[in-house]
Amino acid sequence: MAINKNSNGYTFFFAIAMVVVVGTTLAVTAFGLKPLQQKNQATKKMMDILGAVKVDADRSNAAALFTEYVTRRVAVNYNGEVISEKPGDAEVDPTDKNDPFNIDVKKDYKANVKKFVQQFGDNEEKLASALEEAGVVFPVFEVVKDGEKFFVCPMVGTGLWGPIWGYVSLEEDYKTIYGARFDHKAETPGLGAEIKEDFFQVKFEGKQLQLADGSDLFNVLKGGAQTNEHSVDGITGGTITSKGVDEMLNRTLPVYLNYFENANNQRAQR
Repeated sequence: MAINKNSNGYTFFFAIAMVVVVGTTLAVTAFGLKPLQQKNQATKKMMDILGAVKVDADRSNAAALFTEYVTRRVAVNYNGEVISEKPGDAEVDPTDKNDPFNIDVKKDYKANVKKFVQQFGDNEEKLASALEEAGVVFPVFEVVKDGEKFFVCPMVGTGLWGPIWGYVSLEEDYKTIYGARFDHKAETPGLGAEIKEDFFQVKFEGKQLQLADGSDLFNVLKGGAQTNEHSVDGITGGTITSKGVDEMLNRTLPVYLNYFENANNQRAQR
């Protein structure tokens, strides 16, 4: 019996067949490319972490340099308590959920942190309780470079048009900023997007966190403003993005300071 290729039934079943074939092909391709995508993402993260301590790395040497400089990777909760840890030279396995390296701070921010920040605003107690209840954890990377120890602290926030993120390294006194690397998803070129440029990032080097009670840890001021040892001037014309960096720093760094304080107390008790 001849098939009537002009019938509605033929057209309908042909369309279904094509959807199935194309969908299956795309799914198989995506599955096959996933390991490569994970490797590329891991390499980029290693480059960002190393960049925060002023180690230049590219995709060809990032893994080797990461093993050379990173001595310990730790996951902590909002109170700074250690949840899991790995030695720096342990191989990064993208499927290992206990490896602090695999904590996706951007995903956690989108899923939990952002809504809690919007809900509780400046109420630090309620924000801490919500993050702790949600099980949000934060990675920190200990680095030894030229015999000196540094701590790289990842963070995520919101700019004008989308997420912004950064890696800030602190010296062993826990208050001196050694280096910083920031990036964004969709900020305005020539304005907010300039947070990823060297001229903005180098402003943070050598600055001090303000540890006095009742004060912000650090301030990113309006572009061109007078600064001091606890602040930098933001991007001219990128006020909202600059405020996003400010909020990101002052919300996230206290978590890491809790971890440093706990570590100091444990050492004192030994």
